[in-house]
Amino acid sequence: MRLSRCFAALLLLAATLPATAQSRKEYLLQTDWKFAKGDVPEAARPDFKDAKWQTVRIPHDWAIYGPFSGNNDLQEVKIEQNNEQKATLKAGRTGGLPFVGTGWYRRRLVVPQFGPGKRAVLLFDGAMSNARVYVNGKEAAFWPYGYNSFSVDVTPFLQANGENTLAVRLQNFPESSRWYPGAGLYRNVHLIVTDDVHIPVWGTYLTTPEITPELAKVKLRTKVETAGGTFQPLRLQTEIRDAAGQVVSTSTATLEQSDNQEFTQNLIIKAPRLWSPESPTLYTAVSKLYAGDVLKDEYSTRFGIRSFTFEADKGFSLNGKVRKFKGVCNHHDLGPLGTAVNTAALRRQLTLLKEMGCDAIRTSHNMPTPELVSLCDEMGFMLMVEAFDEWKSPKVKNGYSQYFDEWSEKDIVNMVRRDRNNPSVIMWSIGNEVPDQSTPGGNKIAKRLQDICHREDPTRPVASGMDRFDADIQNNFASILDIPGFNYKPHRYAEAYGKLPQGFLLGSETASTVSSRGVYKFPVVMAKDQKYPDNQSSSYDLEVCNWSQTPDEEFAKQDDLPYVIGEFVWTGFDYLGEPTPYDEKWPSHSSMFGILDLAGIPKDRFYLYRARWNPSQPTLHLLPHWTWPGREGQTTPVFCYTNYPSAELFVNGKSQGRQTKSNASNQSRYRLMWNDVKYEPGSIKVVAYDQQGKAVAEEEVKTAGKPHHIALIADRTHLAADGNDLAFVTARVEDAQGNLCPEATNELHFAVSGQGQFRAVGNGDPTSLEMFHLPQMKAFSGKLVAIVQASDKAGTIQLKATGKGLKGATAQLQTGVTP
Repeated sequence: MRLSRCFAALLLLAATLPATAQSRKEYLLQTDWKFAKGDVPEAARPDFKDAKWQTVRIPHDWAIYGPFSGNNDLQEVKIEQNNEQKATLKAGRTGGLPFVGTGWYRRRLVVPQFGPGKRAVLLFDGAMSNARVYVNGKEAAFWPYGYNSFSVDVTPFLQANGENTLAVRLQNFPESSRWYPGAGLYRNVHLIVTDDVHIPVWGTYLTTPEITPELAKVKLRTKVETAGGTFQPLRLQTEIRDAAGQVVSTSTATLEQSDNQEFTQNLIIKAPRLWSPESPTLYTAVSKLYAGDVLKDEYSTRFGIRSFTFEADKGFSLNGKVRKFKGVCNHHDLGPLGTAVNTAALRRQLTLLKEMGCDAIRTSHNMPTPELVSLCDEMGFMLMVEAFDEWKSPKVKNGYSQYFDEWSEKDIVNMVRRDRNNPSVIMWSIGNEVPDQSTPGGNKIAKRLQDICHREDPTRPVASGMDRFDADIQNNFASILDIPGFNYKPHRYAEAYGKLPQGFLLGSETASTVSSRGVYKFPVVMAKDQKYPDNQSSSYDLEVCNWSQTPDEEFAKQDDLPYVIGEFVWTGFDYLGEPTPYDEKWPSHSSMFGILDLAGIPKDRFYLYRARWNPSQPTLHLLPHWTWPGREGQTTPVFCYTNYPSAELFVNGKSQGRQTKSNASNQSRYRLMWNDVKYEPGSIKVVAYDQQGKAVAEEEVKTAGKPHHIALIADRTHLAADGNDLAFVTARVEDAQGNLCPEATNELHFAVSGQGQFRAVGNGDPTSLEMFHLPQMKAFSGKLVAIVQASDKAGTIQLKATGKGLKGATAQLQTGVTP
């Protein structure tokens, strides 16, 4: 009898951020930091002279400023996950950026309202890596894992009057990562000042144990801390507010000595509005803590109401409706910005993924920044939050395995407690392709980690991305997981289903198709580990790795097997590092797996996924471009990615025939292909037909003339004047008629004036060694993206783009208004 594991999901939150109240103050420590690269043994001392250090704004990634070099973190390694048989020298494995070494940050700290009867906590959203935190010269905390959030009570170290000195030492080791990890205080740092009697960091846990159309039961557990941990008869008043701010439920509870310093409140919301990717409705529980009539603390817990189940043979259901995850895996870097967290950059990524029809993200292979989790709550994405890329058995010389025994439970506890109130979080992942799959006792490690997740959050299942199929089955590794996730094994899904007890499985990592935006190679054939002299891959989307598949192979299994609950494609965006298949050949600093390139520009594959994942919107996309001087008369296949069933292709008005999707092959099932087209200058046009055979849409691509001018297209024209907000401006090199010049490589220069500054530029070319922070770069396949950052003053920003022999362009942005 097949074992069914059914998880009724409860609610959950976006970041539990405290509301502003007289009793609680939170400060975001972004400005006035001093930074120096290299080890400075005396830098923790309050009297250390740092006037000559660089002044930086947090979040800050010091390694993204380069320069690129194939000698940065050169690794000689055999990558078992890639089926390599011997060790070879890998030049760009971690991006070719100088992230190895020590960096120091210092900041003067005046703490208003701190004194007797007050507590002060520093909360680090992430610090890369091996963070040592000093307050007034004394070490207050050490946390090695750079991806995790951690907090430290600095009350004993602070002076109530005058300045304090905060210093942070970070150290990255060589061969500590398989991709670009970033360097520095790359996520936000918070200072939280409360009364001695208060709700601690991540002190609430909110679930919705029962949901019906008529009502939702809400259970809120709230921890409190007091001076010395002594009991006090406290009172907690909680009101739940809907998205419009209207109070929809209230509760008052009194703390008894037997309550073990934790309140439990049960509330009811009538006619609840449910959270889903299509309708991400959020509520907020606002809790006020009183000692007698004195307000001691106020804390807000944002959450959503939804239920989900994982059931044998049926699969995954959200709010009672069966669905499959249409997900992508994403690394944490933001391309030209490096790993320095920015909410506007994350929102842009999610906006592009939403347009594609994506509804889920796997935070590969580590804990995400809290801003991403919060945005997924707001915008409607389901999350697989992942903990580790290594357990006890190493993949790289100085990876997480050296910390695993001492730190793995602490890291999982922080991960779960921080994000367990977020409605976007659907499952936890305890690891990715860990070699422990094959080692004696590896399944016991998996069970221990899974049990920790269950202890901290009984409402969500636990997964792991597995790549060693036979060992996973034989060693009872896959069988103990709540959700068996397989990486690149669509051809063995049926076998797994027959041998495992869960009755469902997940494509936890799929496809690994490689392509360079706008680059097309001939002849057009399916190929594995294909390499070319220019270190690029073809955008016909038929080139994969030796272990992986084209998207179509996974599509077929997802469509045909009801017990397969969805997929997480590797990857949504190109990322710094892992430049497969060119990790042994420099220059190549970034991956080619992305559906969108490193600058966030969609590749052709974007439309293949959009046609499948976003059926409510018409998709009609032609490839390749049609500017091929010297290819006249040569075979130049034309593909069409569309959610229409059939289409007819015309070359300069001459029909090339009508194609209809069929089951003849996986590719013909999901693409329309004209493989024998001969190139002649002019245009290609496709006319799409609906199920009734009616012509309903068309798309045309024309042969471009000489580069003539620059066109600028901003993703947003109204920015907040907060010193953080960004606009991403795509620059296109066009001919006189406005056609993209697809092979243009003109160097473009940028100048920003007004209430903003130039932030970075990227072109998506994995072989480019131009630095992102300098205001010029060559176009790649006719495009690049310039990033403009708003100042903290309202006004106008102008971005001017120029290029030799091109008519320039100007984009105007406004700051100080609500974006």
